[in-house]
Amino acid sequence: MASRKEVLVRRAARVRRQVKSVANGRPRLSVHRSSKNIYAQIIDDVAGSTLAAASTLDADLRKELSSGANIDAAAAVGKLVAERASKAGVKDVVFDRGAFIYHGRIKALAEAARENGLTF
Repeated sequence: MASRKEVLVRRAARVRRQVKSVANGRPRLSVHRSSKNIYAQIIDDVAGSTLAAASTLDADLRKELSSGANIDAAAAVGKLVAERASKAGVKDVVFDRGAFIYHGRIKALAEAARENGLTF
């Protein structure tokens, strides 16, 4: 029987493989959720570089948020990463949820990014 970590690693690889196959050169919005924070970055897989990034550990957000582990914090990170992406000239991305189910904080981040200009 596989451990929980092995299951998560396999799921993340499966999702990432599918995302890269449909990307058509678009960068991907990769999301990571820990128990205390949430992180998002826009990655150009062709060049192998990060175009924009945001997390609840950013100094701007830490002052505003009471916790980095709730839906409000995820929405703030989604808004911030969308703003930084538009400054970098990125409009279209593919969403890489990793091993996380599209629900709760992951969904809040995605919807906030969409509302602030990212298309996926």
